[in-house]
Amino acid sequence: MISLIRIIAAAALASTLPAADFSAAKPVAAPAPYGIAGYQPPRAWLGMPHSVAGRMPQLLSQTGAFTDLRTMAPAPGLIPYDLIVPFWSDGAAKVRYMALPKGRQIGFTPDGEWTFPPGTVFVKTFELATDEANPQVKRRLETRLLVRDEQGGVYGVDYKWRPDNSDADLLPTSLTENIPIRGRDGSVREQTWYYPSRENCLTCHNSHTSGVLGLKTRQLNRTLTYPSGVTDNELRTLNHLHLFDAQVSDAQLKTLPTLASLSDTSRSIEERARSYLDANCGHCHRPGGTVAYFDARFSTPLPKQELIDGPVLINEGIDRPHVISPHDVWRSIAYMRINTDGDIRMPPIARETIDGQGVQLLRDWINSMPGKDVLGPPKIVPDGGSFAAAVTVTLSSPDPGAQIHYTVDGSVPGPQDTLYSAPITISGPTVVRARAYKDGLTRSITSESVFIVGQQ
Repeated sequence: MISLIRIIAAAALASTLPAADFSAAKPVAAPAPYGIAGYQPPRAWLGMPHSVAGRMPQLLSQTGAFTDLRTMAPAPGLIPYDLIVPFWSDGAAKVRYMALPKGRQIGFTPDGEWTFPPGTVFVKTFELATDEANPQVKRRLETRLLVRDEQGGVYGVDYKWRPDNSDADLLPTSLTENIPIRGRDGSVREQTWYYPSRENCLTCHNSHTSGVLGLKTRQLNRTLTYPSGVTDNELRTLNHLHLFDAQVSDAQLKTLPTLASLSDTSRSIEERARSYLDANCGHCHRPGGTVAYFDARFSTPLPKQELIDGPVLINEGIDRPHVISPHDVWRSIAYMRINTDGDIRMPPIARETIDGQGVQLLRDWINSMPGKDVLGPPKIVPDGGSFAAAVTVTLSSPDPGAQIHYTVDGSVPGPQDTLYSAPITISGPTVVRARAYKDGLTRSITSESVFIVGQQ
């Protein structure tokens, strides 16, 4: 009887308690896999000398960077990396590796330049697409090695690949080569390729940049698909391998600076343009770098960069020039020098072609800034030069309704000078200068052509 009472009481108590949840407990999410789970660090300097004074391997196969040259299989311990905004190298694709010596670490900083220990080697191979109808067809051109020497400086060497990709030969000096490129229509054109000298390397890889350019937080804070097949944040993988002298948690990755790629429309056009300038100009245009006023580094706040309305040292013959002139590409010297492959091109080394995508980005950024529309410079036809007899010169404006004023005495034309209405006959040495005007628009910059007539 007592047992029955206890059973009834227990049942009553159970009915007042919440029902027990016997479903399976929710599993704790496993951490995402790392791009490189573990690795054996390479030996310091690979097969390279400890300083530039040492004996250089004459063949790429002797450097210790690859185990198979035809397939470009890297030596064990070489870590692949890629950048958010690569330096423009005439459209070439690049394959990059870093060899960090055993027991050594990278001096990590969120904003500035990383530092690397002696014996670190950076390996970068350049391949150029040679068939516009089939971009997968590429020619392997060169592999550059940048070595951190025993004194804490760097030296660079360049190996030119043989046509059969069996090996690459050390270049003793710079070299220029014309590379055949097949067009979509079957025609063949030539693209000039420049192989830099060791001295060229030091123009940018110097003490102002700690010697190493691309590897920094804002360039590597991105995902990369590693040879393991795993896609991981590059900083996260390097941190997992204990290659930083400071730990970076997964939560911190979202707070660290990140450049904006040219095509990342989730970022503002200002961020993308400044990222482009950082990657292509920031290694020289910074305090203590080249002789210039502006600082192209993304880590410098825009108001302190001296970019917009910033003064220039060389005005290139332009009136009212600035580094970047708001809503005026014609008076933006940085834009002018990026948008040319002539003598004033920037960067001045290892660039033979214009980066059309980068130029368009800067143009769109400049035009997005507030300001009056600007007239384009008048076109002078024919181009200046030497002529045996008198030549007829015509002037035209790309802007309908614009008036063109010109001079033939070398002076800068103003609205009071001769208004163009008919072709001009030139019969002797003459400097023709022209400028366009239109109400409500900013006047054009001055066009100029020099004609030498009858002196051949």
